[in-house]
Amino acid sequence: MIDQSSNNKGMKLYLDMCVYNRPFDDQSQNRIMLETNIFLILLEMICEGRYKVVNSFALVYENSKNPNVENSHKISDLLKYSQEYIPYDDNILDHALELEKSGLLGMDALHVACAKYAKVDSFITCDDSLLKKLKRIDNVGIKYYNIIDFIYREVF
Repeated sequence: MIDQSSNNKGMKLYLDMCVYNRPFDDQSQNRIMLETNIFLILLEMICEGRYKVVNSFALVYENSKNPNVENSHKISDLLKYSQEYIPYDDNILDHALELEKSGLLGMDALHVACAKYAKVDSFITCDDSLLKKLKRIDNVGIKYYNIIDFIYREVF
């Protein structure tokens, strides 16, 4: 049961693009189905005002490159639940380039840099490879979680 009296009201989250894409992945895999359901729970909590979600130019750009136009439109609709938008800024790009030197790939580095720029409470992803790389970086500057770990640690 979800703790409805949580003191996380207003906690600011940055959801990686893989989280937004999760409902469109193969739901026959248990982990993917679980992560999809958790994403839907988070959306409900966002709509209730328990969490704030941040959108960014990086999310909009990556979504625009989605080869499935129908899914891209649906994700664009989901991005509208955001309470804050992070536009392009040279400081974000500079930080992303530094993160790339630490081993993060282009878009991953850009998303993490946007999240840090937005001063989010948590960066949430479904990307195990990204999480492993983040663990190897000293002082990422933000908390980061797999979506399952986030719901377990922050909500229950």
